[in-house]
Amino acid sequence: MARTCPFDPPPEYRELREEAPISRVTLPTGASAWVLTRHEDVRALLTDPRFSSDRRKPGFPLLAPLQRRKDDFKPSLIGMDPPDHGPARRAVVGEFTVRRMQALQPRIQEIVDEHVDALLAGPKPADLVRALSLPVPSLVICELLGVPYSDHDFFQQRSKLMLTRTAEPEARRTAVDDLQSYLDKLVTAKEADPGDDLLGRQILKQREEGTTDHDGLVGLAFLLLIAGHETTANMISLGTVALLENPDQLAAIKADPGKTLSAVEELLRYFTIAEVATSRVAVEDVEIGGVLIRAGEGVLGLGNAANRDPSVFDDPDTLDIERGARHHVAFGFGAHQCLGQNLARMELQIVFDTLFRRIPGLRVAKPVAELPFKDDSTIYGLHELPVTW
Repeated sequence: MARTCPFDPPPEYRELREEAPISRVTLPTGASAWVLTRHEDVRALLTDPRFSSDRRKPGFPLLAPLQRRKDDFKPSLIGMDPPDHGPARRAVVGEFTVRRMQALQPRIQEIVDEHVDALLAGPKPADLVRALSLPVPSLVICELLGVPYSDHDFFQQRSKLMLTRTAEPEARRTAVDDLQSYLDKLVTAKEADPGDDLLGRQILKQREEGTTDHDGLVGLAFLLLIAGHETTANMISLGTVALLENPDQLAAIKADPGKTLSAVEELLRYFTIAEVATSRVAVEDVEIGGVLIRAGEGVLGLGNAANRDPSVFDDPDTLDIERGARHHVAFGFGAHQCLGQNLARMELQIVFDTLFRRIPGLRVAKPVAELPFKDDSTIYGLHELPVTW
């Protein structure tokens, strides 16, 4: 299902939601699965314990094949089910509280200012992805985790390959192996000398509790490193383009920065860039919306369709920063709701406020139709964004 407009989901999403909101589809792998397109049904999926998040289970609806190996590390939080998921999430959720994120705010502002300084001092046009969108969240998550930022090219290249649905399965497998091996060595080094960072604090906490879970820490680092830079980077680029293309909305946040956080929520709803992170597989027969889903059948909760559901969001295809759409599912819903959502909101708010205040004449240097959008990626975004001012 291809997009006909880079700002909107494929038109088939609306047709499915209106005519057959729970439907069987064929995946790129050739397997079949159910898709859910209504907001109500997607939230029901995400709160029903009869659906599993474990990507290793037969029938899980993968969009691209990935060979599993016996020596793979344990699944990260996103792929855990009860009883493992609850304790694993509780162990780390304190790292992402609103209070802890507020403590990070001055450092995030400093990072953004440094990159805007470099952007202004450099040539025009500039690629905003390379100059700002990608390095800012990468540097933030590296400092939070304790990953050397000097290795950013290594993990950015491999995460990009892992998320490209059209990449060869063996190439994607190699990217996974490379990143797991890198993080395995990093966690081993931190076990010998825990620092004052998220991974170091987790190691010390485990020792206080008399436990050790090396593989679990590698899985946690794997998830947070990828999710912590890929998602926010793409939202910075997409949000910048959307605001520039909607000058009335941009003018509103320039006039009143108090509206920026509401604009961030609306942009998250509007793009829903990680729409299939809400995939599941039934472990029992379940009825949703009057349709029986059998045990072993995969289900895709299409967040981008759910977040354009007109029964929940008035005029859903219009970007409206006054909407106050906090009940969107861009961060998921239920027990697996995005762990780093407070961090993402803060980064986006700081970036948009700083970027448009310091470069008021910012504009896209190409027609939007010519921009290289990530239609081939599991996380939607832009490969590059040429801007000038």
